Amino acid sequence: MTQEGICLERNGKVAMVTIHRPQRRNAFNSHMFSELEKVTGELKKDLPRAVVITGEGDTAFSAGFDVNPDNPMVTSIIDSVEKRDRAPAEKAIEHLRKAVDDFVELPVPVIAALNGLAYGGGAELAVRCDLRVMDPNAVICFSEVKLGLMPDWGGGATLSHLIGVSKAADLILTARKVQADEALSLGLTNRICRPGQALEEAVELAETIAKNGPQAVGQALELIRLSRNLPLNRLLDIEKNKAVDLIVSGECFHGVAAFLEKKEPAFPDISAT
Repeated sequence: MTQEGICLERNGKVAMVTIHRPQRRNAFNSHMFSELEKVTGELKKDLPRAVVITGEGDTAFSAGFDVNPDNPMVTSIIDSVEKRDRAPAEKAIEHLRKAVDDFVELPVPVIAALNGLAYGGGAELAVRCDLRVMDPNAVICFSEVKLGLMPDWGGGATLSHLIGVSKAADLILTARKVQADEALSLGLTNRICRPGQALEEAVELAETIAKNGPQAVGQALELIRLSRNLPLNRLLDIEKNKAVDLIVSGECFHGVAAFLEKKEPAFPDISAT
């Protein structure tokens, strides 16, 4: 791909999404959010079993929101400031949030391969994914407050659930850079990969997940995501009901039979069960 955009590739049951705008450190403008929406639509039409998202090159996952006068979304912010009018900024944020929300809420695991810096919205997109693999030289920084802004891709609230309110306050209010080792200790990333291997190791992780029962993964993933917002007693009821529904689906026949025969299971896709 030579033009900026969001690139979608498929390798078996795993889909790879690349943020392709290296000349701007893979930062998002209005066009890039529209591209993300388009790719999400394509994924929904033919769901893989896992999705990996990364940035083009070896420098940046994404620098987040492109603070550039040529970005129409910046014009919207300026209009809101000059006119003291919420509407332009609200419309711009609703556009970007819809694109991000739809992508990270795909009914399959979404894995971020942090190949380089993840600043501002790039950090938010990363923490909104289900899993993260981080290059040892990558950096995460919730940099918005340095610009007089705050997280608005859904990453501020998500970060508080992910690592706790006090630790989230430290990262968001100071806008300090977090190196890979600290990110791992905080729970910002699930694993640190070998240098330069973020995409490869994220794909390996996705392929491991893809070998498992797709309905089982989907139901468990939905429960995990619900755990951000629901009390334990409600989650326990949901878990029980989902477990029963999953057994009734018959997917376990394939897994149990393969286990008894000492074989690797070959689970059918959801559309084929």
